[in-house]
Amino acid sequence: MIRFAVSLSVDEAAEKLIAAIAAYPIGLVAHANGQANCAKKGIEVPADQILEVFRPDYAAKVWAAEKTAGIDIPLRIHLYEAGGHTWVAYRPAIDVFKPYVNPQLDVLGGELDAIFNQLLATLDPWKLP
Repeated sequence: MIRFAVSLSVDEAAEKLIAAIAAYPIGLVAHANGQANCAKKGIEVPADQILEVFRPDYAAKVWAAEKTAGIDIPLRIHLYEAGGHTWVAYRPAIDVFKPYVNPQLDVLGGELDAIFNQLLATLDPWKLP
């Protein structure tokens, strides 16, 4: 897992990533705002959001390579607040697909990781802890 802190709030980081996703050839499949959902039930929690990101052509390639790998898509970016910092966590696609021991998924994972690295770089300045 890759995890790093950013100098933005969770909401700001989410907005910046959503804009980058819209500008890049990839799509936002879902956006879950855990803090907002908990607040609807009167539960207070620190900021916590999940962005699910993928694209249909990559989904078709994953399914063609290994149908059961469909459980691992879309890929997720976790934005959360802990210890007074905003954290971003992401499981690289190459790691997500590793258990399938499938060379086609290894190639797709590498391509997807290059896309995600560009998306995450929009949160600059960022650092690995």
